[in-house]
Amino acid sequence: MNDAYKLTAMLAVTLGVFVWSAINPHYYLTWFLEVLPVIIGFVVLVLTFKSFPLAQLTYGLITLHAVILMVGGHYTYAQVPAFDALGHTLGWTRNNYDKLGHFAQGFVPAIIAREILLRKTALRTGKMLFFLVICVCLAISASYELLEWLVSVLSGSAADDFLGTQGDVWDTQKDMAFAFMGAVLAQLTLARCHERSMLKIGQ
Repeated sequence: MNDAYKLTAMLAVTLGVFVWSAINPHYYLTWFLEVLPVIIGFVVLVLTFKSFPLAQLTYGLITLHAVILMVGGHYTYAQVPAFDALGHTLGWTRNNYDKLGHFAQGFVPAIIAREILLRKTALRTGKMLFFLVICVCLAISASYELLEWLVSVLSGSAADDFLGTQGDVWDTQKDMAFAFMGAVLAQLTLARCHERSMLKIGQ
């Protein structure tokens, strides 16, 4: 499958899941808040596709992250059925789909940040790049937690599903910890594959 077909397949998956997620979601406000980053990201990627195309690996990870967000928007992060079943099997006391979402919030932006920094700055692969990518991902995670707090203040109980704390007073800190772990693991496992993928677009 050539690159054009792969991009078309990714687009089809994203649009298909988007349409599915919008059909009778648990709560439309929660759905909108969860899929808004997907909508914004889609617009940005379309506008920059010709001037700054990303590596195929990066587009693939963005597609995966979009699916995670849209599934969470449809069911709410606290009520994704597959993770309810997994929780019963593993003895969890809560639905941990939100932890997958926050792990992805570090894992996927790490590759995006890594690509932008390598292609647009003088940084090269090494400790400084590794550190700065983690800083970017933690900044994104912290900004998202601040957004959740703002929505909660403005919307009151209507934002409970968006917050998804499920009664855990340390949920915010744990969310950021999972983003941190995602950012670290992405760089440790995908760095070489990412560099090979960038070579295909001449970077």
